[in-house]
Amino acid sequence: MTSRTPTLTRADGSPVRVLVVDDEPNLTELLAMALRYEGWDIQAASTGSGAVRTAKEFRPDAVVLDIMLPDFDGMEVLRRLRDDNPAVPVLFLTARDAVEDRVAGLTAGGDDYVTKPFSLEEVVARVRALLRRAVVLAPEPESVLSVGDLTLDEDSHEVRRAGVEIALTATEFELLRFLMRNPKRVLSKAQILDRVWHYDFGGQANVVELYISYLRKKVDAGREPMIHTMRGAGYVLKPVP
Repeated sequence: MTSRTPTLTRADGSPVRVLVVDDEPNLTELLAMALRYEGWDIQAASTGSGAVRTAKEFRPDAVVLDIMLPDFDGMEVLRRLRDDNPAVPVLFLTARDAVEDRVAGLTAGGDDYVTKPFSLEEVVARVRALLRRAVVLAPEPESVLSVGDLTLDEDSHEVRRAGVEIALTATEFELLRFLMRNPKRVLSKAQILDRVWHYDFGGQANVVELYISYLRKKVDAGREPMIHTMRGAGYVLKPVP
């Protein structure tokens, strides 16, 4: 399981805004879902005129824009968007074989493009890169979590207790990160399943018990325990007094 990159926010702490413009409803829904998972505020439009109208009200920080639209093309949308908001970065979506579209899009002032079919991860990464260059963002949070003598670096994935490095699997790391982000707070098995595995195991909550036992063997072995079971309630991570 991969870790999430820290959420980008505007300088005032409000969510980054992204407008998605595509006339394929299924694709628009998938893109919107992937971008919302980043913690961003998303609006969608299926036509060029709808995109221009939505942008005036929504004031997006970035736009994901299909070149082929039912009323007028993405280049015209870009021109109208830039008339109202000259600095807004635009990521074009183009057909794989439409080289001329890609060239025209960049020549018209588009900032980047991806070709269909594409991976959602690629689109998210491209939008994130555009936002970093174009938007005044809030400082990203400190990447090192600390509870007592236990530290976890969200960037390097290094975990240490009392200075001794602890090797964890990807899932163990996610579980420990969730516990460390909520120190002294009792977390239920359902909460842990939802946050660490992102879906319900259909009643197989014993997977949480199993991974808690793995963590204990690595984090608490031979030391004063930090991971505690609250019978009937869940689990809690506490610093050693």
